[in-house]
Amino acid sequence: MQNRMPKVYGAMVATPHYLASSVGAQVLRQGGNAFDAAVAISAALAVVYPHMTGLGGDAFFMSYHADTRQFEGYNGSGRSAGLARVEYYTSRGMTGIPKRGAESAITVPGMVDAWWSVWSRYGKLPWADLLAPAIDYAEKGFPVSRHLREWIVKDEGLIRAHPPLARLYVTGDGELLGEGERLLQPELAATLRLVQSGGRDAFYASDFTARMAEEIERAGGLLRAADFHEHAGEWVTPLSVSYRGYELYQMPPNSQGFSLLLMMNMLENTELSRVPRHSADFYHLAAEAVKKAFRERDAVLTDPDYYAIPMGRLLSKDFARGLWDEIAEAWPTPAPFLSNAMGQDTAYAAVVDEEGNAVSFIQSLYFDFGAAYMPGDTGVLLQNRGSFFSLDPLSPNVLAPRKRSFHTLMPAMVARGGKPCLLYGTQGGEGQPQTQLSVVTGVLDYGLTIQEAIGLPRWIYGRTWGEDSDTLKLESRCGEETAERLRAMGHQVEVLDAWDGRTGQSQGIAIGEDGVISGAADPRSDGSVIGW
Repeated sequence: MQNRMPKVYGAMVATPHYLASSVGAQVLRQGGNAFDAAVAISAALAVVYPHMTGLGGDAFFMSYHADTRQFEGYNGSGRSAGLARVEYYTSRGMTGIPKRGAESAITVPGMVDAWWSVWSRYGKLPWADLLAPAIDYAEKGFPVSRHLREWIVKDEGLIRAHPPLARLYVTGDGELLGEGERLLQPELAATLRLVQSGGRDAFYASDFTARMAEEIERAGGLLRAADFHEHAGEWVTPLSVSYRGYELYQMPPNSQGFSLLLMMNMLENTELSRVPRHSADFYHLAAEAVKKAFRERDAVLTDPDYYAIPMGRLLSKDFARGLWDEIAEAWPTPAPFLSNAMGQDTAYAAVVDEEGNAVSFIQSLYFDFGAAYMPGDTGVLLQNRGSFFSLDPLSPNVLAPRKRSFHTLMPAMVARGGKPCLLYGTQGGEGQPQTQLSVVTGVLDYGLTIQEAIGLPRWIYGRTWGEDSDTLKLESRCGEETAERLRAMGHQVEVLDAWDGRTGQSQGIAIGEDGVISGAADPRSDGSVIGW
């Protein structure tokens, strides 16, 4: 007899901002499905979480369609400019691509195309209806959240240095916009209205496109109108591996999602549930699995159209067993490894509807406030994702025209019996696979609820935000005794705040074997869960 999972009871949205959660719930109440809600949430986040995401960034969507029982992904990442070549930078004496400004904005934003593609394939409600809430918040304003205020303060120098940003975040008396004060984005509202009436082509192939490209060229950037005209994201088949009777799904390259699958394949070689979750042994195992996976990731990850990535070998159980043996043989000594410093500016959300459709999605500007550059009066804050390209000709991620960079975005799902039972993801760049590891093992290995798993004390290994040295960062809730034992093992431990934003902002939705759904929004974010 065919294995049948029970019907999903109710619907749910989980996002990192309470207003975006409200928008998603409203769309579902109006008769929209999970795909409609995902697009509306994504557009709302582009307005109310402007330090993390926007029309000038990228988006990845992982979806499950209840009618076809198919898992699909949409890769909404943009390619580099046709003029983007290593020689452009090296001839100017540069050893790397600038991190900010127009010269760092060298990849086409994939966000609007992703919205259009997801909606046109699976949406039910009119396109204009899905963008209306975002336009409303941009035009009429919304209160600055705690998290946004923190980043306004941190990036004060960038904001004051760029007049389009200063007009938004600096008040008439010269003060930074405070928490609870109203943020108005009239220029962004006007651009969203163009997209609302003209669809994706209003952004990629119109007079607006030409005007935006002219402004970028005037500022010294490389993107041209032709780069926007030629942009197209793509539907892709997710990668998957089995884990203790479940199927784990991740986006394929240029996403780093396979690194989490490799970690889970390694951990499957031990009875993880017998390792106390709050022990030094757990954090040591996690950090060492991260290092092994990142070593393999960094050696190959880039645009698969430009470099043959041996995914079959990387995701094989035998390969993972070999990496696990390296960890076991060195126990308890940590392996040396220097990670690549990268940004972590991201927003993750999840939706499940009453029909059983599910969407797990994530979007980003790469760094906080992206390139810190808006072309003209467009209101579009461009991403600096392309700044992660290498200028080393031997690197798989070397810069080339029309190429997609190594990408941190990685929305995730877990399936049981062929249907989703867990949607999860997080903000965090280098920390994304690590926080995902914490959440998914919390649920699958330690039997926790999604709320309990997201609330677990976290670690993060690596050099996010351009730091010069690697440390194993632990939230203080991990305990001083645990930190001291890890130091004795040889880890360079740094203790963070109890609920530290550097360990990510995770959201999740779980679907029980009885079809009942539950969800959680990270206490480190400004988010909420709405369900019924």
